[in-house]
Amino acid sequence: MEMQQVRYFLALSSTLNFTRAAEECNVTQPALTRAIKTLEDELGGELLRRERQHSHLTELGRRMLPLLQQCYDAATSAKSLAKAVQSSEVARLNVTISNSVNIALLVSPFTELFRAYPGVHLKINRGSPGAVVDALKNGEVELAVAGPLGQAWDRLDTWALFKEGIELVVNSDHPLARRNEADVALAQLATEPVLSRIDWETSEELSRCLSEKGLTPRTAHEVETDQDLLALLEANAGVGFVSLTAPRSPSTRRLKLRDLDVSRVVSVYAVAGRHRSPVATTLLNLLRSTDWSPFGVSEPA
Repeated sequence: MEMQQVRYFLALSSTLNFTRAAEECNVTQPALTRAIKTLEDELGGELLRRERQHSHLTELGRRMLPLLQQCYDAATSAKSLAKAVQSSEVARLNVTISNSVNIALLVSPFTELFRAYPGVHLKINRGSPGAVVDALKNGEVELAVAGPLGQAWDRLDTWALFKEGIELVVNSDHPLARRNEADVALAQLATEPVLSRIDWETSEELSRCLSEKGLTPRTAHEVETDQDLLALLEANAGVGFVSLTAPRSPSTRRLKLRDLDVSRVVSVYAVAGRHRSPVATTLLNLLRSTDWSPFGVSEPA
């Protein structure tokens, strides 16, 4: 399989028209047709069902599209990386990370990125879910890492990274923490002041699940970040809910929710159809290939 064949197929899958795909690839239509036929022979089946007005990808074509796209992106990144290393170019990459995502999770992919691009200039922004979407919309960043963003914008490409549970966290001196049990019943939270998270991706889902169980938390204070939540918990200002991978404090204790199973999926986001730089594509591939299991999380469904 040649990368030229892959490039022709990607253009054809986008246009579903041999003439337009050939123009896009700057080759003659017969040359593109021969390359696609050779690729089909190598893969063992038709990739495109040729119909006059309704050409469409076959089942094999649909299944091969994401794999060949990833293959092409990786090859392009490798070529650009080699050029950057030889010319000592400084690659710049702007990334936004949700307030609710622990940046410690990203140490491994960042390490590999710095190894691949020694001269990379990385700029990391933090923000609420709305700020994450706005940064992508406005072209301020190429990639974002966040929890569920819902239907905030229909042009978002989403790659799920991992799934993690939501836990209760309390001060170590809190009565709930001094028990021998590792979990807590929702009924035990009925009178507890709960620290509320402002613009947390999981807030609505958590509130809905609690409401279904007959619990309406009594809001005590409002915070934006996990660090602020921990600070108030250390002051014993109430109890709070955090994701499994959120930062921990020796002054607090985590408890499972006995009657409730709430989780969230953390994903990497980009704008569909927008050009991505080679360094952004490299980081995207690194994030997607990272083994997140050491953090105690699971594969997304």
